Amino acid sequence: MSYKFYLILVSGFLTYPGNFQPMRAESLQQPNTPSNSEKKMLHLKLRQSHETSKDSNRFHQTFREKTWNPEKTAIIICDMWDAHHSVNAVRRLKEFAPRLNEVLQTARQWGTTIIHSPSDCMDYYKEHPARRNALKTPVAENPPVDIASWCHRIPGEESAVYPIDQSDGGEDDDLVEHAQWAGHLKRMGRNPGTPWIKQTDVLKIQKDDFICSEGDLVWNILRNESIENVILVGVHTNMCVLGRPFGLRQMVRNGLNTVLMRDMTDIMYNPARWPYISHFSGIDLIVDHIERHVCPTITSDQLIGGKPFRFKNDLRPHLVILMAEQEYLTLETLPEFASTELQKDFRISYIYADETDRNHLPGLEILEQADLLLVSVRRRAIPENQLNRIRNFVATGRSVIGIRTASHAFDIRGAEVKTGHDIWEQFDADVLGGNYHNHHGNNGPGKPRTLVRINQKNSWHPILTGLKSPNESSVQSSLYKTSPVSESATILMTGRVEGRQPEEPVSWSFTRADGGRSFYTSLGHPNDFKWTDFRTLLRNAVYWAANRHIPEISIANKPEVEGFWQACHISTTESVKNSADASFEGNLPTRWFRCLILIPENWKNQDLRLDLTASGADIHFNGNRLSSAMIPPEWVEPGKLNLLAIRIPESQGFSPEGSMTISNSKTKTKIDLQGNWQMKTDDNPALATFPIPPQFGASTDIIFE
Repeated sequence: MSYKFYLILVSGFLTYPGNFQPMRAESLQQPNTPSNSEKKMLHLKLRQSHETSKDSNRFHQTFREKTWNPEKTAIIICDMWDAHHSVNAVRRLKEFAPRLNEVLQTARQWGTTIIHSPSDCMDYYKEHPARRNALKTPVAENPPVDIASWCHRIPGEESAVYPIDQSDGGEDDDLVEHAQWAGHLKRMGRNPGTPWIKQTDVLKIQKDDFICSEGDLVWNILRNESIENVILVGVHTNMCVLGRPFGLRQMVRNGLNTVLMRDMTDIMYNPARWPYISHFSGIDLIVDHIERHVCPTITSDQLIGGKPFRFKNDLRPHLVILMAEQEYLTLETLPEFASTELQKDFRISYIYADETDRNHLPGLEILEQADLLLVSVRRRAIPENQLNRIRNFVATGRSVIGIRTASHAFDIRGAEVKTGHDIWEQFDADVLGGNYHNHHGNNGPGKPRTLVRINQKNSWHPILTGLKSPNESSVQSSLYKTSPVSESATILMTGRVEGRQPEEPVSWSFTRADGGRSFYTSLGHPNDFKWTDFRTLLRNAVYWAANRHIPEISIANKPEVEGFWQACHISTTESVKNSADASFEGNLPTRWFRCLILIPENWKNQDLRLDLTASGADIHFNGNRLSSAMIPPEWVEPGKLNLLAIRIPESQGFSPEGSMTISNSKTKTKIDLQGNWQMKTDDNPALATFPIPPQFGASTDIIFE
């Protein structure tokens, strides 16, 4: 066994040198400093997501211009500590901290209020002028209730499924490095679990700034400075930036115009936990959750120029998936495919057609940042400015993948084009190298099948890596008439109608006149996505189009139910939904179920009763096994999240009897516990406890209050 040895130094905050040093941030444009006679305003582009229609669970990502008065704006810097228990978290913080310092320098010149909020570090700054500024700020009148408390969830998040499992604390360190780092912290006299004592020295604190992490003091500053707008930066977004008393949720809940600067932040997420994606894809999911359910986001370049910051190890290509067709349900199949097959190695954005205007595709601005475009569109004449965004994307030589109806995406068969809209009849020929001119009859009972096979002449092609079927396979998609395709196309699969000839090209790669890579397949029926070879083909095509190595083994296989916390719905009336037992065949294994309960402050030292009866279950409250319905007051943490964990033995279902509530007999109030829980297949007694304080590791979708 070989070992690596590292020299550990202290510089501003604690990091490793050598090959652990982060790359210098990208060169930036100099900020525009306002002259004395010029009133500088913040011209921002806010990005946010809106549901395409109620309960669709599909979201348009949209942009809107906003102008803020910098003198009525505050930047709150969350927990940019000088050290952390995760060495990878330290590395990432050091990487973006210099750029964040530029943001703060520029914002100060415009008169923006700067609030440094390194939690747990106020003793270090007790004599600092910026700390005294905070302490002497007049107390605000009528402060919001609970402004000094952690905020675990706001109403906008109540119906949302939380996108990652962070309940282990989110450390993504190499175990050997982590142990070395912990040893170094001990030698420095630091607690390896909470080693921070101050904010990183990379962020310069000026005498006119403020230092405070107490929610009520932050609120005093915001009111006293007449702040209307708040920008949150710092770490870690899925924990502290969202939940702290000065965090996003509290600012939104209390009526301030609030944004997250999404490139000046990081998260705590371990890729070994669900949904088993890269750390940077985890950041995307948290940012997406915020844009859907909490507030808009911006990027640092909107204040200081240059380009948005990107971590040096974030090498993922950006894939945009455009969906605007109703025949083949790709607005359902493609997101599932992408999240399962591609999210590990790609940054993914989705664009859907407006459900009230089929020819409107909101959010195409994202193409400016994209590397690849996957098209599933059928016969749309879209606004000229939107089609021009697609034309510009193609003209720059970036890659395009088309499936099924993409061959006639912007061809409306001679119908009248609405004023201000446009079509692209040659999209098939120019971009995809195709020649769509109708299709054979649809498949169905008693009808000839469509049979497809690999073109053995081109079996060397990387896109065909790992396909399992050497002979013809039956597919659900009707056969498109595509012959002859461009001479520059490389035909990868052909198809025929059973009992007929000739064959038609079904899948091909194509190098365009502009030098860009394209791939097209006429497959794409919902049932095609159940065929392993089609999923492999499409996955390979995306990697090929991105000019990336194609994994030899598919990353598509979903994890088994065992090994991760799975969302489930528990109630006393919907037993068919309870416990996700339908996922198992044969005997049920031992399972744990858990939820989190926000116990009100005024329930302190009260007699609480848990009404939840399930045959054979072991019930635990904050790690303590309940032997009766009464919960001892000393087990309860009022004002915080409390863990209810239930172990169900092998072969037994979880169907609660009677009510599911926790109640306070004195106040005659109760909390209903029917709804979303988590389930894990395991018999580990440690699951009776939460790995870290729940306020840091909680999923918003399993909280009852």
